Parts: sequence; structure tokens; C-alpha cells
Amino acid sequence: MTKSLRFLIVDGYPKHSRDELQDAGMRLAWELYANMLLQHLPDAVYDVLLPSDPGVNMPSVEDLHDYAGVIWTGCNLSIFDTANHSVVSQIELAKAAYKVGVPSCGSCWGIQMAAVAAGGEVKPNPKGREMGMARKIHQTPEAYAHPMFQGKPRVFEGFVSHDDMVTRIPPGGTLLAGNSFANVQALEVKHEAGVFWATQYHPEYDLHEMARLVVAREKKLIAGGFFRGHDDLTDYVDRMEALSADPSRKDLRWQLAIDDDVLSDSIRQCEFVNWLNKLVLPTAGCA
Repeated sequence: MTKSLRFLIVDGYPKHSRDELQDAGMRLAWELYANMLLQHLPDAVYDVLLPSDPGVNMPSVEDLHDYAGVIWTGCNLSIFDTANHSVVSQIELAKAAYKVGVPSCGSCWGIQMAAVAAGGEVKPNPKGREMGMARKIHQTPEAYAHPMFQGKPRVFEGFVSHDDMVTRIPPGGTLLAGNSFANVQALEVKHEAGVFWATQYHPEYDLHEMARLVVAREKKLIAGGFFRGHDDLTDYVDRMEALSADPSRKDLRWQLAIDDDVLSDSIRQCEFVNWLNKLVLPTAGCA
């Protein structure tokens, strides 16, 4: 039996943003990762860090030695907003994890953190928001034999919601996947003593959670031209929820252009499971 390992889950959403997600019927970002972690490593334990909350104590370098891995959730902050103390403190935490050598992973905000903490760059995407589905994500040749993508289709789609993107890969970074909307959809970053595997898309989401996020972002999405109005958005959400309840429905799969790479946990969560099996467990002496 695998010994219990402790993880740190970093959820950078401010309190009011977490409340908006819950009001829309969505689980919090840290809960999505905690559930996925326990799905694949039932004996794992975890601590949740909410670095945007007032008065929070950030882990020290010594604290980080207690963790088998650091997990970064999505977040609605902008990583280049260095006037925000929470952003700066999170970047420093990611730098400390690199220095200590604790394996890190994450999605969306996580890939941006992986890049910036190692000397890369993130800027707003001039194409605007990528929302709902990141279409036709393709592995780079460097990913074909990379352990992060073992068992993953070479072309796939994933849940996504972001305005910013990695625009410069840091030294020690390897581009593993991209698409026409955002060239950097997956990265490995080796920096100092650490390794960070990250995606711009969200392996931790499922169709229900994505539907609720659409509800939470209604005003932005209508203003951005994704929907003509409330009824249009509601119809889309209802079809997503119906497919979530019955993934066998051919009509909804076709209408929404959604296949097993999104609906199957084993495919969608592949990168995270590989992070556990290929990076965390061997580092912890469990493999």
C-alpha cells in the first residue's frame, strides 16, 4: 500500500471570486483538485492555501520540505499584476518550491506560475478569451515520448477559461502542447532543483463544472460575444448538463462537438495521473 503523502493545494482566488463560483453552483478550485487527487491517491492528505485571503501565512522554505507535491489551481488574477501582494507572494512561493525541489503541477494559473517563477513571461492574449473548449490541442514532437503525455491522444481538446497566456517560455522549459488560440497549452519547466508540469487547460474540470463556470461568467461571455443573451447561454448550459448526466447521448455529443477526450476521466486527467505516478511517487520513494 502506498504510504500517505501530503500535498499543498494553492487556490489563489480571492474570497469574493470564490463566492461567485459557489453561487453559480460550482465547486471551489481547490476542491476540484482535492477530489481528483483522492480519486487517484486515496491515502493522500492535503493542506489548502488561500493566499489571497487577508492575514494568510505563506509556507516557508522549511514548510515545503513536508510536501510530496504542490498543486496550483486556476485563478482569476493576472500574474503580471505585481501591485497585488497576493500575486507577488504566490510567485515567491513557486520560486521556493523550485529551490526546494518539491514537484509542482497545475492548470491555467498554474502554467503561468510555472513560467513566470522560472523567468518566463505572461501577457494578455490578443485574441481575447479562450472559453469552454480548447480545440485541437496538439502535442509537440517533444511530448510524444514525454511521461506527462503517456496515454494521451496526440490531438485532443480540453476545458479552458483564460484571458492571459504564456508568451515566453523560461530557460529549462519545454513546450509540450499548443493550439491555434494559445501556442503554449502545456509545459514542463525544470528550474533549479524543481520540476513543474502544467497545462493551460483544466484536467480537473468535468462537463458539469464547466457548465457552472459558464453561468458564473455570464456577463463577461455575453459582452464578449460568446452568446446573444441569457436564453442563448441557458440553452447551451442545459445541453452541457444533459450530456454530463448521460454521456452516451449521441445528439448532444455531436451538437456540442464533445468526445471521450473530454468526457473520459482516464483521458482528461491523464497529465495529472502521470504527474503522480511518474514524478511525485518516485521522488517520494514510493515507486
